[in-house]
Amino acid sequence: MKRVALFLATNIAILVVLSIVLRILGVDRILDEQGVGLNLYNLLIFAAVFGFGGSFISLAISKWMAKRMTGAKVIETPRTQVESWLLETVRKQAQSAGIGMPEVAVFDSAAPNAFATGMSRNNALVAVSTGLLRNMKQDEVEAVLGHEISHVANGDMITLTLIQGVVNTFVIFLSRLVGHFVDRVILKNEEGHGIGFFVTTIVAQIVFGILASTIVFWFSRQREFRADSGGSRLAGREKMISALEALRRSTQEPLPDQMKSFGINGKQERKASWKDLFMTHPPLEARIEALRNQKG
Repeated sequence: MKRVALFLATNIAILVVLSIVLRILGVDRILDEQGVGLNLYNLLIFAAVFGFGGSFISLAISKWMAKRMTGAKVIETPRTQVESWLLETVRKQAQSAGIGMPEVAVFDSAAPNAFATGMSRNNALVAVSTGLLRNMKQDEVEAVLGHEISHVANGDMITLTLIQGVVNTFVIFLSRLVGHFVDRVILKNEEGHGIGFFVTTIVAQIVFGILASTIVFWFSRQREFRADSGGSRLAGREKMISALEALRRSTQEPLPDQMKSFGINGKQERKASWKDLFMTHPPLEARIEALRNQKG
């Protein structure tokens, strides 16, 4: 319940901020001065502000949100040998990857999982679950850390944000074009926008959003392969394969919905189907096979 309240409050705050930005820019309506035709310039600005604005604000507060949604505790001063090892391993890997030292955190979860998030390569957070530390060998944990460091070094968070922003902009823009067409051509509304515009816009935005999300999910799956490859370079291919094998044997306990795409242990489907288009992670079997076929 607390996670849901935090998610809703954050999104309401984002909407308020973006509405204020639109008012400052003078883009408070998408119709022309006569209230008949669409002002395409205003509509594009409107779509871009909401499309990119929400994505970038979410990225800017991603570390703050991740800590609160998972209960991750940042290691400030190591209290145990394990915490000291975690900090030292991340420090070495970050140096090898050419990025700034991320914050390192541990969150309470029975299932082995880990995630990385943050606004830039030099302002990131890497977190591992207590289940990961308890149930996986040290070499395997090292590989998982290498996977997450590779996400940061590859700039996956900012790239995903840009892709999401572009997709959101097109969805918002096109759905309102469709809504305006239905309102004017089919429903013959001559001025302003009637209920048909708003209903059609909502339906079109849902349909376009579902179709466009396949692009975002495709990129998310590709970045997992790249992060696995990066983890194998930082920790060793056999360690990375062993870590993925351990994840495959584990009982799945997904991260909160808003965090699923960040975790290393994503939902997997064994049989190929149309549902694969909406997976944030490739099946672990495919990731293991890709590593085994990797040259060098």
